[in-house]
Amino acid sequence: MSRSPAGPEESPSALPRVVVVGLGPAGAEHTTQRAREALDQAPLVLLRTGRHPAAEPLVVAGAATLDHLYETAETFEDVYLAIVEAVVAAAAAHGSVAYAVPGSPLVLERSVTALRRDPRVDVEVVAGMSFLDLAWERLGIDPVEAHVRLVDAGAFAVDAAGDTGPLLVAQAWSRAVLSEVKLAVDSPPSRPVTALHHLGLPDEQVVEVAWEELDRSLDPDHLTCLYVPELAEPVAHELVALDEVVHVLRRRCPWDREQTHRSLVRHLLEEAYETIEAIDELGDPPDAAGAEHLEEELGDLLCQVMFHATLAGEEGLFSLADVARTTHDKLVHRHPHVFAGVSGVESADAVMTRWEQIKQVEKGRESLMDGIPAALPALALVAKLERKASSVDLGWALTGASAAELEALLRSVAGHPDADGLGALLLGVARLAAHAKVDPEDALRRAALAMRRRFVATERAAAAEGGSIAGLDPAARLALWREQGAGETSP
Repeated sequence: MSRSPAGPEESPSALPRVVVVGLGPAGAEHTTQRAREALDQAPLVLLRTGRHPAAEPLVVAGAATLDHLYETAETFEDVYLAIVEAVVAAAAAHGSVAYAVPGSPLVLERSVTALRRDPRVDVEVVAGMSFLDLAWERLGIDPVEAHVRLVDAGAFAVDAAGDTGPLLVAQAWSRAVLSEVKLAVDSPPSRPVTALHHLGLPDEQVVEVAWEELDRSLDPDHLTCLYVPELAEPVAHELVALDEVVHVLRRRCPWDREQTHRSLVRHLLEEAYETIEAIDELGDPPDAAGAEHLEEELGDLLCQVMFHATLAGEEGLFSLADVARTTHDKLVHRHPHVFAGVSGVESADAVMTRWEQIKQVEKGRESLMDGIPAALPALALVAKLERKASSVDLGWALTGASAAELEALLRSVAGHPDADGLGALLLGVARLAAHAKVDPEDALRRAALAMRRRFVATERAAAAEGGSIAGLDPAARLALWREQGAGETSP
């Protein structure tokens, strides 16, 4: 005995149904017959937005728009999540709904992508004509033959990195977005771009625009896109060029060919310290010479990163892209208050506490102190330990330590200095510095550099008097030293 597919035995397990309908790129004449039938048959029609020519008659006929969600959400990601929840809830209440979107449901429709992955509903997609079809016709090109890549304007700086074009830049909906696209390219392309605005509508515009006028000559909206035939210097071009240079050196330079991860450690440390020195000399506010020096040292440090990634690629371990992707994903995961809407993280201290907690879970560590390199410089090691302890309220100020204890230690070791006593004193001072949000390594380095400047000044003062610092009697030498240190706090 057979039964209907919709028989009573199966209905309890049937999922609510969402029919996603593409309205086409412009007016109702671009909406397919199948799409109109799906809309007519639906007990309820939801529109992602009523701000679309093909949506206007549906609004008049009683369709509900979800435009209000754009006004209440803080980010587009929040909007898409809210839309999914609204559509799923409507489908659960009515059994079946039609969800209509501009253009094609399969092109740049993140809410549709999320719905298709949602296990709470059964989704059917009724394809629609995309704005891309009109764009290719107006431009007179075959996108496959021309190798055109589609890029979202809002993600242009990332998604177009390393690209030379041609590109079709979609969703260029505001002057601010166009400005971000323009500024993402260091050297403007020599050829003008083509702006495609309101394709298929009576006020359609297809005009060439100079790159520098991109955010000035247009009044864009959600029906605006750009065709960029070429980029003279693509986004992230310099990073790609540097990566290529490192690979060429690895192949052709005898010295570079011999290097290993281990042999490069010394150079990595040197470049890191030279970068720190450039930061120390940067000035406040930074001057042009200091900025140029820091730029150079950061480049040398970046070269070390690229070299290690190149070696790893040769060994089949990972590539520079893997390094960037891993870092990206880690930063996103460890900042849920920024990327996942987690509340209750309102201060820098709270951020660090959550960071340490997430990191401990990620690494599967039993102790917060696991993973701290013992080979760190001693002051940096203390600072790291103090930050870890402070994340669980066991920092310097909360474990009974006090300035009085440091003073007592100082008096004790002053009379009888030994390794243990001096170590305890240095530990306490370094923990106090870290507790005060002062990097003890940086603080001591600054003091040491000040001491060096003072010593050099003392040498010059002695030379100005016709002698040398070594040739002065002790009293005169000490007097010069004190003169050069006037106003300083170092001993």
